[in-house]
Amino acid sequence: MTTTATRTVHNVIGGEERPAASGETIDKRAPATGQVLSHVARSRAEDVHAAISAAVSAQPAWARETPVARGALLRRIAQLLERDAEELSRIVAEETGKPLKDARGETAGAVEQGYFMAGEGRRLYGRTTTSAVPHRHPMTVRQPLGVAGLIIAANTPLPNVAWKVFPALICGNAAVLKASEDTPESAVAFARLAAEAGLPPGMLNVVQGLGPEAGQPLVEDPRVAVVSFTGSTAVGRMIARVAGERLAKVCLELGGKNPFVVCDDADVDKAAQTAALSAYSNAGQRCAAGSRIIVFDAVYDRFRELLVERTNAQRVGSGDEHDFGPVINERQLEHMLTRVREAKEKGATILAGGHRLTGEHYGEGFYMSPTLIEGSDELSSSELFGPITTLHRVSGFEEALELANSSPYGLTAAIWTASVHRGQEFVARIRSGVAAVNGPTYGSEPHWPFGGVADSGTGWREPGTEALDVYSDLKTVHVTHDPGRV
Repeated sequence: MTTTATRTVHNVIGGEERPAASGETIDKRAPATGQVLSHVARSRAEDVHAAISAAVSAQPAWARETPVARGALLRRIAQLLERDAEELSRIVAEETGKPLKDARGETAGAVEQGYFMAGEGRRLYGRTTTSAVPHRHPMTVRQPLGVAGLIIAANTPLPNVAWKVFPALICGNAAVLKASEDTPESAVAFARLAAEAGLPPGMLNVVQGLGPEAGQPLVEDPRVAVVSFTGSTAVGRMIARVAGERLAKVCLELGGKNPFVVCDDADVDKAAQTAALSAYSNAGQRCAAGSRIIVFDAVYDRFRELLVERTNAQRVGSGDEHDFGPVINERQLEHMLTRVREAKEKGATILAGGHRLTGEHYGEGFYMSPTLIEGSDELSSSELFGPITTLHRVSGFEEALELANSSPYGLTAAIWTASVHRGQEFVARIRSGVAAVNGPTYGSEPHWPFGGVADSGTGWREPGTEALDVYSDLKTVHVTHDPGRV
């Protein structure tokens, strides 16, 4: 695919698109070509504080709107996302390098998230309960937090925005969104449509820039009541520490090193096909990617043969005829190449891939070959966020489960088996936030809660109705009546 002329991407603060106060920009390169795609505002604390001030000013009036009215406006945003789906998908494809067909699918997911969360305006449930005191009627109601600081990753930019912005708004909060420096224009495009739908200025602010310069001031500001972050575990720890000092609510959706277990009674052909999708789709840039494939000894050799075949058959490029595109930036690519080289030096076997794809078809783009590695304990415990997976042989179920649970992460997991008993036992004992039987390690829907345990998150879940618990507080109310005054 070809990219359009270089453009400038600003912040959105108080309803206005404006450059960083310093006037500085960051070059954003197109992953498919390596060429500069846009110049992005390099924001710092001054810009972040301005965005938070705009949110603080706008939020009280929005909180006074009924949830039904807020839901109606969210529905209009979703309708505009649907109307402009092709243009939005083109922006995503350019910024990420992924095939347009994949970007279209992601845009559709953002639309569905908007419609689902808009429907919460008709619910936004609390509950009623009982009291030991006669004539007292207790209930819980939801109340907004105030300003939500939202920090997203670049892997699926529009769904990442939708997962956080829609629930934050329906609960009555204003939002300051720190966009990924790798997908700045996707976030601004979303904000423009929100403004067109009638969202008041200041309710959704977008701040561009680097994490330490723009993300950290957002986390530190005492006016930000909740911080929701999707990204690496290392950064998540820092956010939890800094925001925790001021007792802010913190929602962290972090990394994963997700096991994909293949039993001796599995449909090996289908399992290999699904393992390849789990490992390589979206260039492996999923926190839920199947990056540890654990196979029973009885079917190991056959499965390895099939997976090597499917790995080598992956079509890499940015066209709709391809299976996946480049990784998001050259820094990520170089990190992957270094880790694979180190694993090989330590005795791991590279069954497929392991190198950068070059040549006329790839140009200066950031293309990593689909990579299958056997015999690397080190790579099996660290997230690489690319099209790289490791293969492991085990004797049977107990060893597979032990290995699956040996990771510091606990995001998603999958098992392939014909036994309902084995599948149910795996689901019960696997340490993860999501588990699949005869399915991939990835995949979510707007009404499903998603998140992990251990180093994969802090226990909160997005999206689904569970996201309402992230972006609202419960107030317990009780009303007592006097039957003698009727």
